[in-house]
Amino acid sequence: MEPSPPSKRAVSQYATTSEKLAQRVAILSYDTNPQPWYAWLSSRLDIASAKDILEVGSGTGELWQHVESSSSSLAAKTITLTDFSAAMCDKLRELHSHPPTSATVKQCDAASLPFEDSTFDLVIANHMLYHLDSPEAALVEFSRVLRPGGRLAVTLNGRDHIAELLELGRTVGRPSPILDAARITAETAPALLSTYFQDVATERFPGDFDVPVAGPVLGYLASWGDEAMTGTQEADARALVETRIAEEGSFRVRKNMVLFLAVKA
Repeated sequence: MEPSPPSKRAVSQYATTSEKLAQRVAILSYDTNPQPWYAWLSSRLDIASAKDILEVGSGTGELWQHVESSSSSLAAKTITLTDFSAAMCDKLRELHSHPPTSATVKQCDAASLPFEDSTFDLVIANHMLYHLDSPEAALVEFSRVLRPGGRLAVTLNGRDHIAELLELGRTVGRPSPILDAARITAETAPALLSTYFQDVATERFPGDFDVPVAGPVLGYLASWGDEAMTGTQEADARALVETRIAEEGSFRVRKNMVLFLAVKA
């Protein structure tokens, strides 16, 4: 299978800046689940049992701020973080150049990893596969660099994830291209993962987003597309969000975030 670069949309969104990702991650702080997303995720990765770990599409490396360094003995592990974006890699080097989350950072495509076969015990792909034109090409690479018995952790969203935000965007003339462009979702992932891995297990992250102010919602909408929101779009969105907050106490956003765990044969 030929290597597949990130989609044009992903390049336009992330290649030169980490700001748009930060705008989207900000909404995670309004989760109704008392255990934050990254803490929930890290608690299910069994990092303690892995020696050589690769995270593909690491973004700003936020996951590693929530890994328990003492219980996982991170100092004894080899951690490699990758991203196709030079801006993201700069941020990763800034945040992960010192213990306990010291890591090697490499800029590369997920579907063309610069590592030898059977190098890692654990590969993590957190909310990144839907940014690729060919998720299959990346899964082939993940399998190649994993050792036999090595584990893969993938997180994806369902098609109904953040439905309220998507509807708001359409209403004010700022639709998101993400859902229509996604070549893999939580609904299609089990069958695709089973093509390359075994023992595929699924767990959905409970809760919703309960946002009491308009700012984070507007920030999320602003992160879509290459052009800034117009004054009219922002004013219309703010009015709709603030009206709902006044009536219901918050702007409630349903989420559908799913963790898939699998094993290389």
